[in-house]
Amino acid sequence: MARHLITSALPYINGIKHLGNLVGSQLPADLYARYLRARGHEVMFICATDEHGTPAELAAAKTGEAVADYCARMHGEQAALAKGFGLSFDHYGRSSSDRNRVLTQHFAGRLADQGFIREVSERQVYSKADGRFLPDRYIEGTCPNCGYDKARGDQCENCTKQLDPTDLIDPRSAISGSTDLEVRETKHLYLRQSALKGQIADWIDSKTDWPILTTSIAKKWLNDGDGLQDRGITRDLDWGVPVKRGDQDWPGMEGKVFYVWFDAPIEYIGATAEWADATGADDAAWRRWWRTDEGADDVTYTQFMGKDNVPFHTLSFPATLIGSAEPWKMVDYIKSFNYLTYQGGQFSTSQGRGVFMDHALEILPADYWRWWLLSHAPESGDSEFTWENFQQSVNKDLADVLGNFVSRITKFCRSKFGETVPEGPAYGPEEQALIQSLTTRIRAYEGNMAAMEVRKAAAELRAIWVLGNEYLQSAAPWSVFKTDPDRAAMQVRMGLNLIRLYAILSQPFIPFASAAMQQAMDADAEWPDDVAAALDALPAGHGFTVPDVLFAKISDENRAEWEERFSGTRA
Repeated sequence: MARHLITSALPYINGIKHLGNLVGSQLPADLYARYLRARGHEVMFICATDEHGTPAELAAAKTGEAVADYCARMHGEQAALAKGFGLSFDHYGRSSSDRNRVLTQHFAGRLADQGFIREVSERQVYSKADGRFLPDRYIEGTCPNCGYDKARGDQCENCTKQLDPTDLIDPRSAISGSTDLEVRETKHLYLRQSALKGQIADWIDSKTDWPILTTSIAKKWLNDGDGLQDRGITRDLDWGVPVKRGDQDWPGMEGKVFYVWFDAPIEYIGATAEWADATGADDAAWRRWWRTDEGADDVTYTQFMGKDNVPFHTLSFPATLIGSAEPWKMVDYIKSFNYLTYQGGQFSTSQGRGVFMDHALEILPADYWRWWLLSHAPESGDSEFTWENFQQSVNKDLADVLGNFVSRITKFCRSKFGETVPEGPAYGPEEQALIQSLTTRIRAYEGNMAAMEVRKAAAELRAIWVLGNEYLQSAAPWSVFKTDPDRAAMQVRMGLNLIRLYAILSQPFIPFASAAMQQAMDADAEWPDDVAAALDALPAGHGFTVPDVLFAKISDENRAEWEERFSGTRA
């Protein structure tokens, strides 16, 4: 049994996330966590809401709530939706927690002690209309790199280029829309990333198994142009982790908070500490996952994220950990994803375009979405969600292949043999050939899952389902029953054991349907290391029930209705 630490990029607090956010980090992370648990490994799967920074303040202002109240409410909503989609976090924390505050201040103090923090007097945009400095996302304007006219002061979401507010063309306040802006002097702390470039480069170079997408983004930021730059880690905001040097005040930094991108990745550690608190465990319980001097040296740490988050996880967060000169666990593998587009355009939280997690669960169960998103995961390039493709995939893969198989064999058995597994003779040549084919496919499926090749794993799982259908078509127990009921009983016994097998193998992708199959078969969930033995797990006389329809087909009328409903902006 190995130990696996898995983190998903933290969803931002300012609203419900869309399907593109879901498939870019949380959902594939859940797939991997579920698979590793099914194989008997010890897993710590951590996520949290990212609650600091400008958008949280702006979103709270729009609702008229205090920002702390807004974040508490939205955390509850996001946690409920995560549960609705079957995301099996060991803990879903909050970056505004006391744990994260103390850890963030600790890291800042350590970095300062090691000489990796410098104070910088800088000129920053001030809005006369708003009576305040406007850090990063409070400023919008035109990107100097690609010309996108809604770029924010920290990053252009169109071309992903990292920006400073003063880089924007025709800047305006995101609060009031005012262009009456001026530049004033203020003092901030900078993380001296440039001084750590060599150590970070060596660390990245050691990761020879990383996806090309991850490595290429990291090296571009490390080496292109002027290379890795020092990064401001404080902001003139009210909401956030107060700037302290460890547990001491930081002269000259009164009234400032740490930059959200400094404290958010630290929350991976903070949320694990929150898990310990929530479960009544001591600090040693979480530190064994994060401190290599306290047990984490045998942990494999995997991060999941969209490609826009890669620079912060390959450069800034590693700079924090390395620069602290403490034995923190560094990530072993970063699984990054491209974008999911929507009907020829972009999903967009800020513009309300696409299907959002709450609306998705209103119209269909989670497994429909989980299957489509994972089987179309944007790994080698961007993927596009279309309602036509979604309908086709659900109807063919889930309803016709898996659902139909389960329905046919259970109903046929009930009508001819009752609701117990029939006996019949030992498996014959046709069944032995099926076992061999299944064994080959299952070993390939395991390889794809271990390698986090999400689409390949989905294709292999579907092929495993197809083998059962092909066997059923070929064996045709409903015909054989007329002349050789004993042989038909054996074929049905194989079919019922296949349902148990499919429940186990499918659980990482479609956990709710898997649970329904497992319950109907009254079966355990032991992984099929020995496929032949797995297909004898339900003996003659074992009781079962006929499950409800696992997957209803999506009609053309439904598809047209949903396509129309989600064509505009979010209500």
